[in-house]
Amino acid sequence: MSSGNFLDKLLDGVGVEWKELGDVAEYVRGLVYNKSSESSDGTGFKVLRANNITLTGNSLNFDDIKVVNFDTKVKKSQKLYKNDILISTASGSREHVGKVAFINEDIDFYFGGFMAVVRCGTKLNPRFVFHILTSQLFQNYLNEMLNSSTINNLSSSVMGLFKIPIPCPENPKKSLAIQAEIVRILDTFTELTTELTTELTTELTARKKQYNYYRDQLLRFEEGDVEWKTLGELAENLDYLRRPITSGLRDAGDIPYYGASGIVDYVKDYIFDDDFLLVSEDGANLLARSTPIAFSVSGKSWVNNHAHVLKFETYAERRYVEYYLNSIDLTPYISGAAQPKLNQKNLNGIDVPNPSLEEKERIVSILDKFDAITTSLTEGLPREIELRQKQYAHYRDLLLRFPKPVQAGECP
Repeated sequence: MSSGNFLDKLLDGVGVEWKELGDVAEYVRGLVYNKSSESSDGTGFKVLRANNITLTGNSLNFDDIKVVNFDTKVKKSQKLYKNDILISTASGSREHVGKVAFINEDIDFYFGGFMAVVRCGTKLNPRFVFHILTSQLFQNYLNEMLNSSTINNLSSSVMGLFKIPIPCPENPKKSLAIQAEIVRILDTFTELTTELTTELTTELTARKKQYNYYRDQLLRFEEGDVEWKTLGELAENLDYLRRPITSGLRDAGDIPYYGASGIVDYVKDYIFDDDFLLVSEDGANLLARSTPIAFSVSGKSWVNNHAHVLKFETYAERRYVEYYLNSIDLTPYISGAAQPKLNQKNLNGIDVPNPSLEEKERIVSILDKFDAITTSLTEGLPREIELRQKQYAHYRDLLLRFPKPVQAGECP
């Protein structure tokens, strides 16, 4: 049975009344404090802010908690309790306004001034309201109310006018039972999506470890097995051609504009039109290794002065060096204290094992296959998660699609 048919059957003979949120729930604004109120030793009242609600997961994170001194004036109502719905009320970015998180239990945290809490009255299941506030119904309302204003602020008057559908309003017991059944279904979808995400992430981590193991084995040469050459001997350095594009000259286009970590932007003009290996010059990026140290580019491109440009004779030689540089510690080649860099001299001086071209082709062929598997998983993971989230959103919006215009009906 589709969710639409399920809801039709669930609501068969049942009236639905749309009530303004201000009539059926309390809307409490958060704690306002000065910079001087922030604790210097970590003791005081812990305060959650907009960044403590994940944008896509509608859940809490505790990565960056503000603490204010115990002498700060707080209200009991500004503490977080079980069944509260925490909502971001103001942000410099429109997409963060209206994001919500559900509080499953009493916690020793308060909420900040750009936040608020929705506390439901006796006619509403708080999880039912939470799902409504994550739905397209609420997003449409926000778009209507906020897009006409340059100030992204969910005031109590704006939130108070948002209408909540209450099934079977004349029979509170049955109304709550219907709400609870809708919640059960939507919570099940949420749980399944979370489980799938965990499974896919675990699989991806395992594949990456396997890939790294085989890569390191293939690129490990015993002393005397092969000759070693410097990177400057193996590649032609084209750094003299690279240059940044000033913001005033950066016209939008479809040519990739590369920097230390990959594509920075897309522009109209290009410097290079060939296959190259780009190597990050940024010491911080090299030490963090949060992105590939070296990466291949093909076709038309523009490269700024944060990435070195190397040209090789063959595909196998370029990819072989790419794999090798991404497998070793480049710390010994990074210089500079204030702004650490892998300069051109140090880059050219990196020692690289240099087996025969046939051996390089064999190694690259194997690693390309492993890389394809890992890349497909890396790209497939967010796609699969997005698909499940869209599936959840589809069923959620169907389950919450109550009839309008509204008239309360008699409930059996």
